[in-house]
Amino acid sequence: MTDAPADFDAFSRVLVVDDEEPVRHMLTLLLRREGLEVSEADSAESAIEHLDAQPVDVVLTDVRMPGQGGLALVKWCAEHRQGLTVVVMSAFGSIDLAVEAMHAGAYDYMSKPFKQDEVVLTLRKAQERERLRRENAALRARLAAHDEATDHLGEMLIASASMRTVAKTVRKVAAFKTTVLVLGESGVGKELISRGIHEHSPRVEKAFVAVNCGAIPEPLLESELFGHVKGAFTDAGSDKRGLFEEAEGGTLFLDEIGELPPPLQVKLLRALQEDEIRRVGDTRNRTVDVRVVAATSRDLHAMVEDGSFRQDLFYRLNVMPIEVPPLRERKDDIRPLVTRFVASTNRRLGTTIEGVDEDAMAALLAYDWPGNVRELENTIEHASVMAEGVRISVLALPERTRSRGEAVGQTFAMKFPVADLSVKRGGRALEREFILRALEETQGNRTHAAKLLDLSHRALLYKIKDFGLA
Repeated sequence: MTDAPADFDAFSRVLVVDDEEPVRHMLTLLLRREGLEVSEADSAESAIEHLDAQPVDVVLTDVRMPGQGGLALVKWCAEHRQGLTVVVMSAFGSIDLAVEAMHAGAYDYMSKPFKQDEVVLTLRKAQERERLRRENAALRARLAAHDEATDHLGEMLIASASMRTVAKTVRKVAAFKTTVLVLGESGVGKELISRGIHEHSPRVEKAFVAVNCGAIPEPLLESELFGHVKGAFTDAGSDKRGLFEEAEGGTLFLDEIGELPPPLQVKLLRALQEDEIRRVGDTRNRTVDVRVVAATSRDLHAMVEDGSFRQDLFYRLNVMPIEVPPLRERKDDIRPLVTRFVASTNRRLGTTIEGVDEDAMAALLAYDWPGNVRELENTIEHASVMAEGVRISVLALPERTRSRGEAVGQTFAMKFPVADLSVKRGGRALEREFILRALEETQGNRTHAAKLLDLSHRALLYKIKDFGLA
C-alpha cells in the first residue's frame, strides 16, 4: 500500500460496509488509489465486529442491508464510537432513510449511483471537519484551563467562593448529556451559566438555541418549539423546523420554564424521555439529539404542589439543579463585574470612563441589588453617561444606589472639599441627609421615620421645618 497523500494524512483508515460485493470492490480500488487503507464488511454485524477489533477513521456504509442494516450501524457508532465519521450511501428510493441516518449521527450521505470524484470529495470534506473538530477540542481544553486559572466561566467573571462552587459544578456536568435546571432570581446570570455548560461540553461545535418560554404567546409556543407541517393551521404555508430541530446535536436553553403551559409540559416531557418530537399537524415522530438546559426564577416545588407544574416533568428537569446565588450574597464579584461593564459600555457607547472611584465603589458594595447582575450592568451604563470626568463618582450613580447604608457618609465626603471641614456645617448636612433617607425608606411616614432616626415625633417635625423639608 502506498503512503496516504497529505489530503488524508492521519485520516486514512476506511471501513466500507455494503452487502453487494461489486460495490465494495469498486470502492476499495478507488480509495486505495487515493492512498487510503481500506477494509470491508458485508453487514452491520460484521462491521461492528471489525470496529471492536481495529481502529477506523471513517465508516462508509450502505443504508439498506440484510440484518440490522446501516441505520442500526450508525446508531451503534453514535453510542459506542463517538467522534467516528460515518458516511451513508443510499439508493434513490431510500433518501428518507438516509436523512434519518443523518439525524441518528451520520456525517453525510451519497446517493447511488455516485461518481468516483464524489466519494473522494466527500471524504476530504469529512477529513477537514475532523481536523477542525480536533483543533476546536484542543482550543476548548486550553480555554477551560484558562477559565480555571483566571476565574472565568465563559463570559461570566467569578471571584466569590459561592460562584467558584457553581463553576466547578458546571464544568463537571458539561461533559454529560444530563438535563440541567438552573435556578435563581431574575438577573443573576442564568443564561450565562447555561452558555457555560454548552461551551464546556462536547456539543460546543453545534448550536446553542435560547428561548424564553414566557415571551412567546401560548398559541405560537408549540410551533416555535416543535415546528409544524404545511397546512397545520391557517398561516402554516410551509413546513417549519422547531427550535428542538434547530438545536440538533447542540443545546436548547429553555428560560423561564415555569411559564410553560400545561399542554406543552406533556410534549416537553415526552421529548426529554424519548428524544422524539412531533411537529404540529404531523403524523410521525422525529428523532432529535438535543441537550436541554432549563432555567427559572419561580419556585417549581410550590408550583408542583398547587398543580400548575407537572411533577413528572419537574423530576425529569431537576436531574442536576444548579442554584445561582443572588449578587447581594456574592459581593466579591462586584468589583470585577464593574470593571467589565465599564469596558463594555465604553465600547458600546463610545464613552471614555477609566474606572470607579472608591466612594462610588463603596456605595455599589453597600447596595442590595434586587435586580442582580443585570441591574448592576444598567447602573454602570447610567453612571458612565452621567459621569463628569473619566472616573465614576457617587454623584453619577442612580439615587437608589448612592443613598444606601454606609455609603451615605462616603457620599458626603464627595460633597465637602478639604477646604471646608466645619464640623458644625458637616453635622447639619449629615443630619439632613439622614432625615431624607428615613423619609424615603418609610415613604413619607413621619411616625415611622422618627422611630428609624431614634427621635421623638415632635423633634422630627421641628427638624423637618428647620431644614426646609416640609
